[in-house]
Amino acid sequence: MEVGHNAREQLKSIVERVERLETEIRELQSDRADIYKEAGGNGFDVPALKAIVRARREDPEKRREREAQIELYRGTLGID
Repeated sequence: MEVGHNAREQLKSIVERVERLETEIRELQSDRADIYKEAGGNGFDVPALKAIVRARREDPEKRREREAQIELYRGTLGID
């Protein structure tokens, strides 16, 4: 399939934009890892911090429902 000049330039632009975003995402993920390392180095429990960050992203009602379900499962299994 032959692609016209404008379409070729548009396609190239799209690919380059996606590549830039992927680079930025990798950099941000590295920054996030550094923050968690810093937190761990300062005595914070990193898995607990990650759970808090994840919980803050959730819809409060869905989070309450999930936490209630977890408590039910824990009770059923005799886990304190």
